[in-house]
Amino acid sequence: MGAENNESLDLLSIFLTGIPGLEAQHGWLSIPFFIMYIVAIVGNSLIMIAVQQESALHEPMYLFLSMLAITEVGVSVSTLPTVMGILWFNAYRIDFDGCLAQMFFIHTFSGMESGVLLAMSYDRFVAIYNPLRYTAILTLPRIISMGLGITLKSVALMAPLPILLKQLPYCHINILSHSYCLHSDLIQLPCADTRLNSILGLAIVLATFGLDSLLIVVSYGLILYTVMGIASGEGRKKTLNTCVSHICAVLIYYVPMIGVSVMHRVAKHASPVVHTLMSSIYLFVPPVLNPIIYSVKTRPIQQGIANLFSCKKGSI
Repeated sequence: MGAENNESLDLLSIFLTGIPGLEAQHGWLSIPFFIMYIVAIVGNSLIMIAVQQESALHEPMYLFLSMLAITEVGVSVSTLPTVMGILWFNAYRIDFDGCLAQMFFIHTFSGMESGVLLAMSYDRFVAIYNPLRYTAILTLPRIISMGLGITLKSVALMAPLPILLKQLPYCHINILSHSYCLHSDLIQLPCADTRLNSILGLAIVLATFGLDSLLIVVSYGLILYTVMGIASGEGRKKTLNTCVSHICAVLIYYVPMIGVSVMHRVAKHASPVVHTLMSSIYLFVPPVLNPIIYSVKTRPIQQGIANLFSCKKGSI
């Protein structure tokens, strides 16, 4: 009975890790983290509102951008409570069910973000390959169906992860290596065989990030092939320029992800601060930079956001 009670208590005793070696500086470090959260949430929310309210932005490219903004707000909101809780209040402990819920939402929104980036690459291919039928192919019902499909796929793939983890015994102090709950961290904790969890996790990675990134590369191969068929150099340059923002978004998303994966396998003995920094870049940088990039590079988005503030000013 005592062992069972200890096991139950351990399930409720999961501890997160802040930034190793810099615990004394958490107060100062909370400032840049909080600024990043504000920029990510406010910036992406402005894009969503602008696309919703501006009829000029009711085009496939901007509707997909709005979906991307939704996923990035979701990722930011999923990590915010525990990250800022640690930096502000030294709140390292998290309820086991709360940890599973956070893990589910982080991975679900990350998977949705990858799917939306793939949909945006398809959008760019259609716009370049068949511009005359662009809006006829990517109709509003079709875009909504793609968004729902991306959401359902991500939810269906991620749902088994917390369910399987819930079935395993936890018989020691459970300490994670980040300020938030990730599946790769949680499967290290059970005192039981986790091969099924590892295999399922790998299959999900291949079915989402692996497949999506491959199809994005294929899409851009077809885009380059189409662009090379344009006679004028100026026309080729202008056409490729419409893809710059999306290419930046893809690189910002996938390069840190690959870096984290390589670090875990090649540099296992590197400083914990380095691992924490790489994981933070992967989760925090895309939501911060993407709204900035699209606002700078896309004039209609600039105008839509400017109109929001001019309307508010006029109403005051």
